Amino acid sequence: MNILCVGDVVGAPGRRILKAAIPRLRQEHRLQAVIVNAENAASGSGITPALAEEIFKYGVDAITLGDHVWDQKEFPPYLNRGHPIVRPANLHASVPGRGWCTVPTEYAPIHVVSLLGRIFMDPPCDNPFAAIDALLQGPLPRNGIVLVDFHAEATSEKVCMGWYLDGRVAAIVGTHTHVQTSDARVLPKGTAYLTDLGMTGPRDSVIGRDIAPVTRRFVTGMPSRFEVPSTSAVLEGALIDIDHLTGKARAITPLRLLEP
Repeated sequence: MNILCVGDVVGAPGRRILKAAIPRLRQEHRLQAVIVNAENAASGSGITPALAEEIFKYGVDAITLGDHVWDQKEFPPYLNRGHPIVRPANLHASVPGRGWCTVPTEYAPIHVVSLLGRIFMDPPCDNPFAAIDALLQGPLPRNGIVLVDFHAEATSEKVCMGWYLDGRVAAIVGTHTHVQTSDARVLPKGTAYLTDLGMTGPRDSVIGRDIAPVTRRFVTGMPSRFEVPSTSAVLEGALIDIDHLTGKARAITPLRLLEP
């Protein structure tokens, strides 16, 4: 099974390159599924129902979210409408939505899980290690494969989660930092791992925002409004090859495409 995971989609530039690239990538790599983190799709902060529907039309099978899940006020009710879009599973049980969904494929179903890290992160959340344990021991179906998007800031927390889940899930990929890491590998017990997929958004930016106001904030300490620039985009993510019979990964390859 060939699966594409795409890193945080930021604003209009991210959506633009996603729309252009996904159909070609699906055909070129014979993809069974495309999983996209789109929690920055709405001008860099959150996502709206309309943008979620737009992204699904590009050929995306499931959308994962993160700490900006509640940024757009009209979005929470959308999470209860049965779409393949998941907020972090370790948020409080009373909030809208769910922490996993299933993507059917011709080979095996893919159970997509979203988790939120606790180091340097908001909103407050439960222990992600305990949350994934509960899912694996309970509601997640025993058939198919499990893919985890761990939306976290600290690389140590992500690396620990990778080793914690090695052999228990098919793949775990990190999101949130918007910087693609160089540590893609299949861990000893068969789990594909990458600390961060990177960003799908404006290339000439500071992790998706205008360079000047962010720099001014660092230099002066004064608050500035951070906008998403209208520059050429980059798409970052990873291609994951999984043996659907064993549920183990065979390879993970980082992907980086530049907009012409």
